[in-house]
Amino acid sequence: MNLLNSFSFELPTKIEYGIGAVERLAEIIKALNAESLLVVTDKGIRNSGLLERISNLLDANKLAHNIFDNVEPNPKDYNVQEGAEMAKRLNPDCLVTVGGGSPIDCAKAIAVVARQGGAARDYVGPDKIGGDVLPLIAIPTTAGTGSEVTFSSVITDSKEKYKFSIKDSKIAPKVALVDPEMTLTMPPGLTAATGMDALTHAIEGFTANAAEPIADSAALYAIELITAYLRAAVSDGSNLEARAGMLLGSVLAGIAFSHSDVAAVHCVAEALGGKYDAAHGVCNAVVLPAVMEYNLDYCKDRYARIAAAMGLSYENVEEGARQAVKAVQKLASDVHLPEFGSLGVQEKDFEELALNSFKNGSNIDNPRPMTEEDYLNLFRVLSG
Repeated sequence: MNLLNSFSFELPTKIEYGIGAVERLAEIIKALNAESLLVVTDKGIRNSGLLERISNLLDANKLAHNIFDNVEPNPKDYNVQEGAEMAKRLNPDCLVTVGGGSPIDCAKAIAVVARQGGAARDYVGPDKIGGDVLPLIAIPTTAGTGSEVTFSSVITDSKEKYKFSIKDSKIAPKVALVDPEMTLTMPPGLTAATGMDALTHAIEGFTANAAEPIADSAALYAIELITAYLRAAVSDGSNLEARAGMLLGSVLAGIAFSHSDVAAVHCVAEALGGKYDAAHGVCNAVVLPAVMEYNLDYCKDRYARIAAAMGLSYENVEEGARQAVKAVQKLASDVHLPEFGSLGVQEKDFEELALNSFKNGSNIDNPRPMTEEDYLNLFRVLSG
């Protein structure tokens, strides 16, 4: 990088990482002077038994709480509205969110709408969140989105079938309780998809036009950890070291992309998720290698550094860059991620998907410029 370039770095979230970190929940709540809570989660977390652990901790410390568990995958605008109405009615001092990226992103939007009114879509764009928001404590249960340390919330417009983002440091969780034990219940398919999601965050964060040095360092270590531990976490979900490596990698990847940006992979994944309600991690995984191929000539040096972080050796930058693309393809294959065809994308939707990908605010940060026509060609390549 050019050392004369300016950058700024802000991490509003305090990270408490470690085995058993979740046991500090009551202490954290009391430090925020909160007495009544709304827990934001989803049905899967309730059914997994993870929510019971949180409720028991709150009950043991006599902390009054209610539960909103109607968050859907790829959280919808009406999920936010329902949660916000519940928060307005109960008037909690704090939100606690337990789950993957969907509950955490939904809770961020609820934190705004509950205090400031309106709808989630009203807060798209800079400087839209003028007042205060409900403080938020995040407890991630997947190693993928990094949403527990980011200050963005991705919500699906249920009418337009398009994802939009709310971005503001005010919605970052006050505290993230990052406990590898909370990820032990993830099945292999979810472990693979969320792990590739985290890898995409790290790779795009490192190669985006908005990349900066502190984010770069987090991205490279995230790539190292994810490469080292994803296969083990998928093959043996009880491997706590692998779970810890993946969760730390996910947190670092979240720090990386939130202080840089994502790029074309996410532009496509968000278009697919909005249109088909497809799993975000799977969308990222199936698109990542093709976009890396497209970008290769524009960021060879960075791809070669990614190859080194993945433990690969090479004789020149060109070789290293190509090895990085192949290694990502192999990792996705090794953890049994599905092919693009499994998403059920229809050719009649290509133009709409290309337009939505192009309109995504992160398109500008893809290292190689992408037009609407380029996205259309990418969909044709992906569909074979």
